[in-house]
Amino acid sequence: MRIVSLLASGTEIACALGAGEWLVGRSHECDNPPWVASLPRCSEPSFDASVPSKAIDAEVGRRIRAGEPLYIIHTELIRELNPDVIIAQEHCEVCAVTPGDVDQSCTINGARVVSLMASTMNDVFGGMMKIAEAIGLADRGRALVECEQKRLDEVRARVAGKRRPSVVVMEWVDPVYAMGNWGPELVAAAGGELALGHPGELSFGMASEKIRETDPEYLIIAPCGFDLDRTIREAAVLRDHPWWGELRAVREGKVALADGNKYFNRSGMTVVPTAEMIAEILHGEIFGKSTQGVSWVWA
Repeated sequence: MRIVSLLASGTEIACALGAGEWLVGRSHECDNPPWVASLPRCSEPSFDASVPSKAIDAEVGRRIRAGEPLYIIHTELIRELNPDVIIAQEHCEVCAVTPGDVDQSCTINGARVVSLMASTMNDVFGGMMKIAEAIGLADRGRALVECEQKRLDEVRARVAGKRRPSVVVMEWVDPVYAMGNWGPELVAAAGGELALGHPGELSFGMASEKIRETDPEYLIIAPCGFDLDRTIREAAVLRDHPWWGELRAVREGKVALADGNKYFNRSGMTVVPTAEMIAEILHGEIFGKSTQGVSWVWA
């Protein structure tokens, strides 16, 4: 079996299923587990993503309106790798490579394109099974899903009976986006009351003043595609808002900056650890070892 994964969460899932040795190619975003960085890189962003958040948002919007690609797919390389399975996602054209990005010539040898959809936690677990079945490891898939569901139940059990503070999770800072999709379910499992966003609905942009109006007890900033260091740099723009210092979370020191790329925005094997992280932020609950200072920090 030969697998090309053009989705970071798909790479994580394949490795968790014990199929890492079958991976022959990866996307530019695949970084977990770290050794996958040695695999051939089969995609690239089509523009400079090192520019500030506002410029990224503007360029993404322009490209979508113009029908221009957000990613470059190295089609010839994929054909040379001769995969049996290609993993992509169909949920968000901005976040990762979609089946529409995968040129038909990539699959000239009959490779199966496995497309994942992740609007809810059920979709996330379903994606694990979809990959497992596609590569002939259905039994391992069922065991993996059961294990992750039990871990999530443990998070719920640890915070049961605790007061549920109000929370806003920001998925982008300029302009401001509130977290959606499976994220609200993680906040609920971790003992929080999400003030903006609904389970199963897309993340959405809004006027930044909406944060002030909501005035949550906790604010978690985890921009899509940004690691912790990049989050810390990009979040600085929020201080320019005249209302920033008025927020209860800011006054009380309850603003957390997190690695959105590996955790909050990725629907793979870091989904449950994200719920554990939120429980640590909101309630001080630690699962195994604290992730403060590694995956998140207080602002």
